Formats: sequence, structure tokens, C-alpha cells
Amino acid sequence: MKKDQYVTEQEAFWAGEFGNEYINRNQGDQLLASNLQFFSKALAQTARCDSCIEFGANIGMNIRALKLLHPGMQFNAIEINAQAAEELGKVIGPENVHCQSITDFSPTQQWDITLIKGVLIHINPEVLGQVYDRLVKSTRRYLLVCEYYNPAPVAIAYRGHSDRLFKRDFAGEIMERYPEMKLVDYGFAYRRDPKFPQDDITWFLMEKTVEDGADR
Repeated sequence: MKKDQYVTEQEAFWAGEFGNEYINRNQGDQLLASNLQFFSKALAQTARCDSCIEFGANIGMNIRALKLLHPGMQFNAIEINAQAAEELGKVIGPENVHCQSITDFSPTQQWDITLIKGVLIHINPEVLGQVYDRLVKSTRRYLLVCEYYNPAPVAIAYRGHSDRLFKRDFAGEIMERYPEMKLVDYGFAYRRDPKFPQDDITWFLMEKTVEDGADR
């Protein structure tokens, strides 16, 4: 998809050169170790899960950790950046990668876990509702949202760019929009953790308590 075909500036931003540069900054053994510890906590309250889809998976560092924690789990992922999607295909198989914008993704099945980590903060607030709908529609049971938290919506500068990072109560908005999504657990991962640092992420594990209704 060409730059001028994206609905928002943020999508074009991550699909292009900045998204390519992000790959080199976010990989390595330390990140894998931190992710292992992170997901062991964030998913501690889940029952057995056999499938997972990640929205905005980049090169698959989250999925690499989940594959170690849950051998045999089946993975799918959405990734807007073509270079990252190619690397992601080496982790879960190219046939399981949807190289497209999240707002263009139409789920045709459901997964036991739907995951989004460090992605909602970079999405244009005007299309957040569409993304929430896709997240909930994709999950059969659990939704794990891991983002920067703020009680009220706020935009902050991101690596010298404006309107590229937004903080708010993403999980709270999802639960208000979809009453069937109930909070199971939540927590915080600190960037100054001496052993397993993350990027000041607050995570929320939600469970779908009833079957979702008609498409929104």
C-alpha cells in the first residue's frame, strides 16, 4: 500500500522509514528476557489457550516470548510495515502474517488471546473505535492491552514528532464500549526494573464473558 493510500498520517509514518528504523531499536536477548517475564505475569490468570493474534507485532519479539511460554500455540499477526512483516513471517510463517493496517483488517475467525502492546498509543484517536471493535471481535476469550496509561487523553512528543504518541485509558474505553469485556487482572512494568525492564507499560487483561453480538 502506498503512503497516500493510508487513512491517517500515523499509518503512513509506521509503514515507512521510521517503522524500518524502529526494528533495529527493538530486538535482542534482553528484550526477549523482559518479555518472557512480562507475559508470565500478564497471562498468569488465563486458562489454557491454544491460539493468539497480535495486532501490530513488528518482527515478533512478543510472539517469540509467547512461543517459549506456550509451546504449540498457534499464532497470527497483523503488521503494517512490510520489512517488519517479512521478518515476522520467519517466526510464525508468512501465511500467518497480515501485512496491512489494523483498520483494514477484517477478522474471519476468533483466537483465544488477542494481544496489542505498544500500538494503541500510536494510532490516530479518530480511528480508535474501529480498532477497539476489531480487537474485541477477534478474541474468543481474552484481550491483553499493554500501553502507556493516562486517566485522560493526552498527546505527547515522540522522538521529535508531534501527533505520533497518545496516552489514555484504552482498556477503560474498551470495557465501556463493550460491557461483555470484564477486567481479570492488571499491572505495571517499569523501565528502571534492574532485571526485566519494559517501557513503563501498564497492562490490562480482560475476558469476554458473553458471545459478542452483531458486527458494529
